[in-house]
Amino acid sequence: MKHIIYIITLLVFSLATKAQTIPAYTADKLAERVSNPDTFYVVNFWATWCGPCIKELPEFEKLRASLAGKPVKILLVSLDFKDAYPKKVTAFVNRKKLQHEVIWLNETNANTFIPKIDNRWQGSIPATWMVYKRMEYTNFFEGTISAEQIRPLIEKQLSLQ
Repeated sequence: MKHIIYIITLLVFSLATKAQTIPAYTADKLAERVSNPDTFYVVNFWATWCGPCIKELPEFEKLRASLAGKPVKILLVSLDFKDAYPKKVTAFVNRKKLQHEVIWLNETNANTFIPKIDNRWQGSIPATWMVYKRMEYTNFFEGTISAEQIRPLIEKQLSLQ
């Protein structure tokens, strides 16, 4: 009996450690987060209620796999409503087994946070922001995007080091 309890405890503990904690960020904190000059950041803005966003999420796993060993970090920024954070967002992340770091943007006034991210953003999602060398290089895409579209842009910037 002790053996079974030990196995169940171990299983529960291992499942709990795989669950991701999703921090709440402001736009300013996000901009600070992507300021490491040695890392190329791909920041995807999405929400659990956005069909095209959900369909696009596997592209970021493909991108990660194709750029393994390179200084690239993918951040998934949830724009879910406040009542969905953290419970619904965390459940979604765990159910979809998302491997990338997930952040929840806790700002609701798009007129305030969008200009802090990129003036090219009209406000729709999914949207992808790319940042490298403390914003020396930035690019922004509204709408769905594929790993095949992003990879050459990243590889070009990394080759200019």
